[in-house]
Amino acid sequence: MSVAGLAAPELLDARPPLVLASGSPRRLDLLRRIGVVPARVCPPDIDETPLKQELPRQLAGRLSQAKARAVMAAEPSGLVLAADTVVGVGRRILPKAETIEQARDCLALLSGRRHRVYTGVALGLPDGRLLTRVVESVVSFQRLTEAQTKAYLASGEWQGKAGGYTIQESAEAFVRFLSGSHSNVVGLPLHETAQLLRGIGWLRP
Repeated sequence: MSVAGLAAPELLDARPPLVLASGSPRRLDLLRRIGVVPARVCPPDIDETPLKQELPRQLAGRLSQAKARAVMAAEPSGLVLAADTVVGVGRRILPKAETIEQARDCLALLSGRRHRVYTGVALGLPDGRLLTRVVESVVSFQRLTEAQTKAYLASGEWQGKAGGYTIQESAEAFVRFLSGSHSNVVGLPLHETAQLLRGIGWLRP
């Protein structure tokens, strides 16, 4: 029984508040699956343009770290979690499709072939340290018919999505093969994220 005026020990939580450096509702939903609810959501404003000769894996790692650092400056006492997902075909980086033409080009490139999805995860600590991971999944699409392409473009699900598709909606029907983390393709590899949080004692076993 607690003494009057004092909080019970189980109610005390010395953990720093978790700040999600992302405006993605998908990442919020994924975190909830492992029992993690951020105290705040703070989408960073950074330039996501790839550097000359930058590879997809490098871009995912660099942008996740840049997002974390941008929010760490505004949240010095928080634990900042950032991520960035990049779709690559060989050395080529596919855009986050903003127009129907971009989405059509992405689907044409992905049709009937394998591609790789990279998500960089960065965890910024209050002491200034930055813990990072880059996770890779391999996805193979069936060869898309013209009717399938038109229907998917009409759905609008591709808007703002890396590679012009989102696997957790109707495009999952195009996937013939997936090797690696499914949640990574959605936008946040849960196993690796949980490992980072457990490694610093923030997420309990």
